Amino acid sequence: MRKSEPLFFSLLLHRKPFSSSSSSLPTQIFTILSRPRWRKDPSLKTLIPSLTPSLLCSLFNLNPDPLTALNFFRWIRRHHNFPHSLATHHSLLLLLVRHRTLRAAENVRNSMIKSCTSPHDATFLLNLLRRMNTAAAAADHQHQLAFKLSLTSYNRLLMCLSRFSMVDEMISLYKEMLTDNGNSVFPNLITLNTMLNSYCKLGNMAVARLFFVRILRCEPGPDLFTYTSLVLGYCRNDDVERACGVFCVMPRRNAVSYTNLIHGLCEAGKLHEALEFWARMREDGCFPTVRTYTVLVCALCESGRELEALSLFGEMRERGCEPNVYTYTVLIDYLCKEGRMDEALKMLNEMVEKGVAPSVVPFNALIGSYCKRGMMEDAVGVLGLMESKKVCPNVRTYNELICGFCRGKSMDRAMALLNKMVESKLSPDVVTYNTLIHGLCEVGVVDSASRLFRLMIRDGFSPDQWTFNAFMVCLCRMGRVGEAHQILESLKEKHVKANEHAYTALIDGYCKAGKIEHAASLFKRMLAEECLPNSITFNVMIDGLRKEGKVQDAMLLVEDMAKFDVKPTLHTYNILVEEVLKEYDFDRANEILNRLISSGYQPNVVTYTAFIKAYCSQGRLEEAEEMVIKIKNEGVLLDSFIYNLLINAYGCMGLLDSAFGVLRRMFGTGCEPSYLTYSILMKHLVIEKHKKEGSNPVGLDVSLTNISVDNTDIWSKIDFGITTVLFEKMAECGCVPNLNTYSKLINGLCKVGRLNVAFSLYHHMREGGISPSEIIHNSLLSSCCKLGMFGEAVTLLDSMMECSHLAHLESYKLLICGLFEQMNKEKAEAVFCSLLRCGYNYDEVAWKVLIDGLAKTGYVDQCSELLNLMEKNGCRLHPETYSMLMQELNRA
Repeated sequence: MRKSEPLFFSLLLHRKPFSSSSSSLPTQIFTILSRPRWRKDPSLKTLIPSLTPSLLCSLFNLNPDPLTALNFFRWIRRHHNFPHSLATHHSLLLLLVRHRTLRAAENVRNSMIKSCTSPHDATFLLNLLRRMNTAAAAADHQHQLAFKLSLTSYNRLLMCLSRFSMVDEMISLYKEMLTDNGNSVFPNLITLNTMLNSYCKLGNMAVARLFFVRILRCEPGPDLFTYTSLVLGYCRNDDVERACGVFCVMPRRNAVSYTNLIHGLCEAGKLHEALEFWARMREDGCFPTVRTYTVLVCALCESGRELEALSLFGEMRERGCEPNVYTYTVLIDYLCKEGRMDEALKMLNEMVEKGVAPSVVPFNALIGSYCKRGMMEDAVGVLGLMESKKVCPNVRTYNELICGFCRGKSMDRAMALLNKMVESKLSPDVVTYNTLIHGLCEVGVVDSASRLFRLMIRDGFSPDQWTFNAFMVCLCRMGRVGEAHQILESLKEKHVKANEHAYTALIDGYCKAGKIEHAASLFKRMLAEECLPNSITFNVMIDGLRKEGKVQDAMLLVEDMAKFDVKPTLHTYNILVEEVLKEYDFDRANEILNRLISSGYQPNVVTYTAFIKAYCSQGRLEEAEEMVIKIKNEGVLLDSFIYNLLINAYGCMGLLDSAFGVLRRMFGTGCEPSYLTYSILMKHLVIEKHKKEGSNPVGLDVSLTNISVDNTDIWSKIDFGITTVLFEKMAECGCVPNLNTYSKLINGLCKVGRLNVAFSLYHHMREGGISPSEIIHNSLLSSCCKLGMFGEAVTLLDSMMECSHLAHLESYKLLICGLFEQMNKEKAEAVFCSLLRCGYNYDEVAWKVLIDGLAKTGYVDQCSELLNLMEKNGCRLHPETYSMLMQELNRA
């Protein structure tokens, strides 16, 4: 198959041509401005909507009359709300200075300083004004940049730098001011107060006091702003006693000085004193501001004094002080931390309804809290509310959502949010990339994680310990310990120090691979490199040693933990309990249990599971049931594994009714039966069927405790008749088959390719009024694609779209490749176009479908055609993804 030549040029085809109409706009406006009555020109109104800051700069570069340019600058802002930028101020300033219209230039310069919105803007402005001042100081008045700084401009520039905490630049400019002899500019009280305040905000009182001494020496001396700054500074320096001292000697006080002191006292945990000063405010003729109320509401919430906080919140509204977005954020954040999500959402809606200028902060607080609780639909709902209220999500908004989806292993949706970020003109940061890489590694998609790693580097981010740890954990889990070890060895070259998490991941990998000598060697190397092991490291080694039969070494290592100031954890004791119960040494196990309790721990479900497993394996079900009662009495929630042990034990003893009785208990307590639960029940139903038929159930394990996750042999023997018996037995014991039941059964059948039975169950559930879940649809679709049943897969995909279910990319890859293989180009392209509308991350689509699917299997022309389809649909790929795609196509 030949390579498609147009592919290499297609990357350049979608550039927008330069607009000749845009380039002529400044010239048209220039012509109009040259007329005396330009404001009355009717064509000007039609041109203004197309005027952008860059085009306005081009207009000023045409050298119009300077005062006309100034009047036009002011006129479009006043009458057309034109968004002047630093660049438009810059162009106008240069025009005015070139024409020596310096009084007007002074006003524009001060307006330009005010227009700075970022440290980058402030740095640009500082360098520009320095160059102009230097040219003026050199007496080079013919120089087009010559324009000396006035005292007002120095002060405004210092205030601008202070706003962005650019203290080093402030002190440098201040020194220049002192040595600028040609300028005859001397610092005044405003200058010194600005310098004092900037150091007070940092809590650097040593330097702040030096400026205070200079203020004392000049006329008229310290003012209210000076003392208020000192109160703030001492509070920031955690010295509230001195802050109170300054406050008490102030000639007069205002709401700001009171608020600074109250905030400092609250931060120092002195809420009682803060409330006393609050009570004195009105006596002193000062009225609390919204910030004063917010500080106290926050402190009361943090102290658990909710009723007082809400009372104060109500009082501020009664007194005509309307809460702002920060007040609401404090209460929303508090309610979220308390898990009262409905009340938090109600508070957010109240804020929006009252017309409080919304900010991203309260929305982020609510989204973050929903995400931590796994309530992703609610979190996405808040995102929708944000967008409807014209509140722009920021990088943190998306990071919270991405983290939530990753935690729930919904990596398709997590990756799709990268598209939304780019569309929202936001750039992913190192947190975004690390979260996604970790999430992809957690679900074992290491190829996509590696490609995302390349995008991360291309975007200028340096991978850190957490990035590499994610890869190492994933590779170890996949049994690729050698590759994980290579990453560890490469960290030095990358100037990344391996931490205890990296070593622990690799030690765990070697232990699970049965290479205990390698694990022990790595443990020693860890100590040699002064990387101290933590409790998890010890537990991994202890567990690895005992599984290899080195129980004595494991016990010695438990004793060694104290040498490293590491205490045995609950998990440590659970490992020991499991080990001694392997030999059914219940006395020794109870001794360890008593040690566990005396160490301050409470036995958990894992501890008790070890006992129940031991009892079940000996057929001592009465004692196992007594242990279950004990667990419940201690308030420990039973998990599905304990129920599975009991179900299997009863089944092995031929007590199927009792096994289904345990299932009834599961349903009753709200513990969802797992895939393993149903596979155990089906196993015993198959065995019972064979017994009735007088045949031998070949390949089925009837061990009392062997409930292995790998139950391929069971699922391959299941037919629709057995599932019908299961449903009947469930109904008899009061357990109505539900969505979870069908999901686990269909998933198990699809794993072994029993699609005919799986589809029978699929139709059965729909006939029973149960709608298939996204998981069920994906199980069936994946199995259809793997078995080459592409017609059925397309039909199923249509059903999924009707239900708004998202199909997995792996299935799309198999389906599209399969359709091309069957020469069904039209259907393959239709499926691909439907995929592009699903909201998937475009880079991931290219990785999976174009690179792994088509390019690697030799479908180069088809790959080129689908890439063109992506471009026509406005699906932008990361430059690094293009590079990967080109490499693969060149290799094909």
